[in-house]
Amino acid sequence: MSEPASLPLVESLLGAPLPPSGIAWLDAARQESREAFAASGLPDTRVEAWKYTALRALGQRHFVSGDGEALSRAVDASAFALPGVDGPRLVFVNGVFRADLSRLDALPVGLTLQPWSQALRADAEPLRFALSRQYRERGDAFARVNAASACDGVSLRVAAQARIDSPVQLVFVGAAAGVDLAWHVRNLIALGEGAELTLIEQHVAVGEQAHLASVVSDIDLGEGARLHHTVLQAAAVGASLIRRSQLRLHARAHATLHLLELGASLARHDLHAELVGDDARLDTRGLFMPHGRQHIDTQLAIRHQALNTISSATWRGVASDRGRGVFRGAIMVAPGADGSDASLSNKNLLLSPSAEIDTKPELEIHADEVKAAHGATVGQLDERALFYLRSRGIPLGEARALLTAAFCRAVLDDLPNELLREHLSTLLLAHLPHT
Repeated sequence: MSEPASLPLVESLLGAPLPPSGIAWLDAARQESREAFAASGLPDTRVEAWKYTALRALGQRHFVSGDGEALSRAVDASAFALPGVDGPRLVFVNGVFRADLSRLDALPVGLTLQPWSQALRADAEPLRFALSRQYRERGDAFARVNAASACDGVSLRVAAQARIDSPVQLVFVGAAAGVDLAWHVRNLIALGEGAELTLIEQHVAVGEQAHLASVVSDIDLGEGARLHHTVLQAAAVGASLIRRSQLRLHARAHATLHLLELGASLARHDLHAELVGDDARLDTRGLFMPHGRQHIDTQLAIRHQALNTISSATWRGVASDRGRGVFRGAIMVAPGADGSDASLSNKNLLLSPSAEIDTKPELEIHADEVKAAHGATVGQLDERALFYLRSRGIPLGEARALLTAAFCRAVLDDLPNELLREHLSTLLLAHLPHT
């Protein structure tokens, strides 16, 4: 591990004052997380989870904590408008809640949606378990920073048996501020027994900036709950965005995730899921597309802990220029999780000689009567298919883009919102190199 005091990043994060809450248990939890980060510092490549993502360059940077002018930053709502998405909305700019950009009037019956800073003032005790959580693994440095420094985020609850028909939109905006900022958001999301929700999460940029942002999300699905969660990560090209999502699925719960990782100079997402109830199911569909000198790292860890649980993971990677992608997909079937069915596929394309993708599928089984499969490939576009398109008069750049777009669309084919699906497909096509 790095020596904490030797790195400007660590010094700037430790030098920022902890946000005071006036709540004894929360202040103590923040202090404990701060001390844990001070003792450990940043992970280096000797930590297995960070083997392919070096933090040397980021460690040499200094960030200003928080944005005192976030409430007055000019942000046009068109920056995060999506077709087919016009329901409730919660917006944060540089980590600060913006009521003027949010849409919280006339919330559907059964939906509670607000920044948790407001929920904390009304009744702090229901948030105590989540906000007191400590992170113990060697690679959890940014989760510790977030636990110590986040002073706001999403509080979303769906009541038991409530079906929320309109998609709920969560927007995290990185806005230009004249200096490099560090900001942190913590999200608490819970669906009650039998509840249903469609959730759209966006990470967008307004103006050029190179902020450091951490976003930690705790998502809990009660028995029989249904969640469809779509994530569009399009942060600023110079930004560093570190995210951690923790899902917990109880009996017969079903979560379907579609994730597009397109932005940021350094993007890291730790996606951990625990299937703790019998017959729980998790489906993930993901795409990461590093180009230029982007580095995009996805760490997927799925743990089957109950009978007859199912997980299906389909991930695609496309790297061009000097972009680098990292994907680790780890599935663990715990003792007693008999009847589990787990599958993971990661296919990747390299569109230039300097591009790189490191993929590492893992499978660990400690139960009987289990179905499990995993695989990964890294290659180039099919030359025969390219030749066929060229022979039909299609220019090389366009032919490459068409084949790559078809490769990517596998992660969007089952997205139920047709307008959103077509919009994201068009966005992917625009993101592809055409040379």
